[in-house]
Amino acid sequence: MTALVGPREAPDVHVMTFNIRRRMPRISRRSPDVWVRRAPALRHLLRAERPALLGVQEALPDQSRYVRSSLGDHYARLGHGRNANLGGEGCPIYVDLIRFEIVHWEQLWLSDTPTVPGSRSWGNQIPRVLVSARLRDKETSEELHFVNTHFDHRSRRSRVMAATLVASISDERTIITGDFNSAVDTLPFAEFSAAGFPDTWDTAEERLTAEWGTYPNYRAPKLDRKRIDWILGGAAIQPSVVGINTARFGGTFASDHLPVQAVVRVGSSR
Repeated sequence: MTALVGPREAPDVHVMTFNIRRRMPRISRRSPDVWVRRAPALRHLLRAERPALLGVQEALPDQSRYVRSSLGDHYARLGHGRNANLGGEGCPIYVDLIRFEIVHWEQLWLSDTPTVPGSRSWGNQIPRVLVSARLRDKETSEELHFVNTHFDHRSRRSRVMAATLVASISDERTIITGDFNSAVDTLPFAEFSAAGFPDTWDTAEERLTAEWGTYPNYRAPKLDRKRIDWILGGAAIQPSVVGINTARFGGTFASDHLPVQAVVRVGSSR
């Protein structure tokens, strides 16, 4: 598998966001959604790309461990499940420890009581979370803030309120990744833009791919479809390239979503 971006050296930072699709029970063996069929494709993709920072959505505990084993032992996995007992589906982030030192990390719930595990607000019927990590680049000594999340798929109000919460804990050195379940002409996107966190798709110097919709659902990617998976950056995040990865392994997509990738540098404000 040929990498779209591949490993990058300092001061460049390769960032990826990827909804890997939770493992679903009781589906047809012929379905493209079967995890045991998708898992090798995911592993090949991750080993080809080697992002320094990866935000994953819809990861069950065993899938979260599989992602880390695919990346290698020098990656840290940060994040718990979204339920009150810290189990279940999560939004873990993965950090290349050769490149970064972890200064601090935490998981918050997208609710009026973000520190209460399993809490829900704003109309979402299931808990939603973000994982936040403060990091120091060992090569450049620059500090950055990495936030990964997954917004509710049904409640519009929840998505807007979640965008407000995520923006409120972020600063000019923040990279925000996630499946936002929103197109780029919606209120959550506008909320981030107004708060100073534009989409790297719009601010990067170069686009490596066409503007594919990021939820093809195992079908051939198409243009003029919703981009619901984003990589956003504060004023000190300088993106050089961005792309939407349509790679398959043996004809198999790793997920019903496509991963989005960007190369950024962290420095002075725009």
